[in-house]
Amino acid sequence: MPDPESQQVEKAIIPDKVSVFKGLGWLDRFLAVWILLAMIIGVLLGNFVPSTGSALQKGKFVGVSIPIAIGLLVMMYPILCKVKYETLHLVFQRRALWIQIGFSIFMNWIVAPFLMLGLAWAFLPDKPELREGLILVGLARCIAMVLIWTGLAGGDSEYCAILVAVNSIMQMVLYAPLAIFFIRVISRSSGRITVSYSTVATSVAVFLGIPLGAAILTRFTIRKLISLSWYDNVFIKWAAPWSLIGLLYTILVLFASQGHQVVHQIVSVVRVAAPLIVYFIIVFFFTLWLTHRMGFGYKISATQSFTAASNNFELAIAVAVATFGADSDQALASTVGPLIEVPVLLALVYLVKWIGNRWHWKN
Repeated sequence: MPDPESQQVEKAIIPDKVSVFKGLGWLDRFLAVWILLAMIIGVLLGNFVPSTGSALQKGKFVGVSIPIAIGLLVMMYPILCKVKYETLHLVFQRRALWIQIGFSIFMNWIVAPFLMLGLAWAFLPDKPELREGLILVGLARCIAMVLIWTGLAGGDSEYCAILVAVNSIMQMVLYAPLAIFFIRVISRSSGRITVSYSTVATSVAVFLGIPLGAAILTRFTIRKLISLSWYDNVFIKWAAPWSLIGLLYTILVLFASQGHQVVHQIVSVVRVAAPLIVYFIIVFFFTLWLTHRMGFGYKISATQSFTAASNNFELAIAVAVATFGADSDQALASTVGPLIEVPVLLALVYLVKWIGNRWHWKN
């Protein structure tokens, strides 16, 4: 017969879980469903409305279609508005932060790119063009969607913003020489590969600089003209859903613009998808395991893992299109990147939250 005291505890716990679920907005509560629907609708539009793909690709903004660029900017702005920029200088005084930044640089600029290079050769030894596209994806460290995945997994948004800024600086310095080194020297490609520093810098400046600058301006302006409590309790609550709306819109546009190409080049897509899936899983869980062994809390570990596993697809696409052409296999491979990343990392969001609860992982 059940212990009455345990029954009371159970009754006390269950309503809390239910209330937490009910407290979520309809967008957060069924996010996986909305993302799946956005992907399906996008593919259907791309295949059954022939003009969709070409229409979405007409206008370009720093090498990325304007509709996708708008989605990325809308997606990043609300998250960056939550960062407490006025206290960041105190965070940088902590020695632990510099250890974590060093670890992130090691995972993002040594482990992840070389793993992608190895997987590209292992899965695509006979397809140098697709292989080159994958290499470009592996070198492009994420500065956009990682903020979404970290937030959904309950990671540290402020710490994520710091890592995004660090990766952006590293990207402007290292992306071009590493792309040439990986493709021309290690892979011995005979094709032309010239990555412009200006292309990389412009991409980073636009997709990080614009939303970051807007978020800083918004935070300090509203806090000064109105109040901190109004900013936290009214403005942030209004702005927060736009991040997920931007994510759904970006996914819809991505799959709509590439749906026809994906379906009609399914063999190439599958061959590119296989190493990408392996890459995301290995990098994510290797980082998660290492951070757990190093004694990092759940929030920092989740943030590190998503930062290491995510990729800057807008930069990879821009470089592939500018270097090899929009109809090249390199461009196709870079385009497949986000189409695989979205469902895989969404699944990892739910999985890492389950692991955190299973391990009773403290922050």
